[in-house]
Amino acid sequence: MSSIPALVERVVLALAGLVALGETIDDEWTYVHDLETVWVARLRAVAAARAELPPDSGLEPALARLIDEVGRISDPHRAIDWLSTLPQATLVAIGEPAW
Repeated sequence: MSSIPALVERVVLALAGLVALGETIDDEWTYVHDLETVWVARLRAVAAARAELPPDSGLEPALARLIDEVGRISDPHRAIDWLSTLPQATLVAIGEPAW
């Protein structure tokens, strides 16, 4: 079983893929990178605070399913939507408030 920080880093990598797709829309470039900056910082802060705690047994498969869904996204607009959806769903799965 992976640690919470390791699982969160998998989500961060998935976010990077969404960023790459979303930034193809020129008018959204700044927004995309602002979302990336804020959500990655929040996810990593939560992971650091929970680094010593064992993850719930359902966390790894739940995050794997989210990451799998992200891998299917090919539309840049949908990718931008998921730049907030993925982190919020991740936080809920970890047991943190999404906001």
